[in-house]
Amino acid sequence: MNIELLEFTLDVIGKNFGRLYGHYGALRFWKEHKIDGAVFATMEREMTIAVLGVVLIVIGYVLQIPSKL
Repeated sequence: MNIELLEFTLDVIGKNFGRLYGHYGALRFWKEHKIDGAVFATMEREMTIAVLGVVLIVIGYVLQIPSKL
């Protein structure tokens, strides 16, 4: 396996893991504490944007694989 491809793969995995874990913590906070609807709506919107970001990172990864090989 090409070392550049391995580096790129680990970078994408790390970015996605960090992003999703941070938003998971926010959702866990919501379940454990009483918050109002406006805050929940904002958290829900942020989670949707985070998932979209992860999808775009993965698409970018797939599109760049041929140039790394």
